[in-house]
Amino acid sequence: MQILFMGTGGFAVPSLNSLISSAHQVVGVVTQPDRPSGRDRQLKPSPVKAAAFAAGLPIYQPEKVRAEDFVVTVVRMAPDAIVVASFGQLIPKAILEIPRFGCVNVHSSLLPKYRGAAPIHYALFNCESVTGVTTMLMDPGLDTGPILLQREVEILPDDDQGSLESRLSEVGAELLLETLAGVENGSINPLPQDDSKATLAPSVKREDCEIRWSESAESVCGRVRGCSPRPGAFTHWNGSVLKVWLAAPIESDAAGEAGEVLSVGADGIVVATGEGAVLLTDVQPENKKRMKADEFARGYRVTKGARLG
Repeated sequence: MQILFMGTGGFAVPSLNSLISSAHQVVGVVTQPDRPSGRDRQLKPSPVKAAAFAAGLPIYQPEKVRAEDFVVTVVRMAPDAIVVASFGQLIPKAILEIPRFGCVNVHSSLLPKYRGAAPIHYALFNCESVTGVTTMLMDPGLDTGPILLQREVEILPDDDQGSLESRLSEVGAELLLETLAGVENGSINPLPQDDSKATLAPSVKREDCEIRWSESAESVCGRVRGCSPRPGAFTHWNGSVLKVWLAAPIESDAAGEAGEVLSVGADGIVVATGEGAVLLTDVQPENKKRMKADEFARGYRVTKGARLG
């Protein structure tokens, strides 16, 4: 098939590469415009643009895909199917109706759970043990179209957002090729989603990554994992931001109020939560480098009874 690919984030790159290596022909790649990044705020291409450039594919970067001139461009390309993965814009009906096999979305959750921009983050926030990838025939809604194929993926105890995204992206690339084959030969029957079971996973904002010590130890660690490596979970210490990179639930005989330091040792800092305790092992003080929690405790004189948050 003639495929138009739409994607931006790193999750989409394996799907694009699988299409490039397949018998399908990628007629173009649509990705978000370059955005300022880093301390110097230099324009940076998306991961998908970098992959498309390396493969020598035509690249399109419309500010809005619903713009009339871009819709005309897609009509002229006449793709048999459009593949969308981690793109970042809603696809208008005018484009959805162009390809004869429709628009196929690769989504990193088991729909209808976690519709939206951040399904991996929220699966970790909510301490799920299983998530997965869904391929879906797109409609004008937000991840509401009928399901084509799904594959479950176990969430490992040490998974964070980065490692889980990496594994899901590879599964998504495999599932995409299976889906396109089934769509082309008519062997897949799209299954409507059960809207009563739908949950949302909106874009993660900075405040979503602030540790809530009143939550359970498992929830605190889920938030840390869900925000790592980007944008990073954080709390406060003496009025300054303290990022927390690694934390794990731990049994502790000591008791304290949520956010209270229960003990400090070579393994790290034990902090009370609303239910249980967590061991912080890797942290990063404001404007400093990442360090071991025991090193932070020594340098910043963190002792039993101190408060975080």
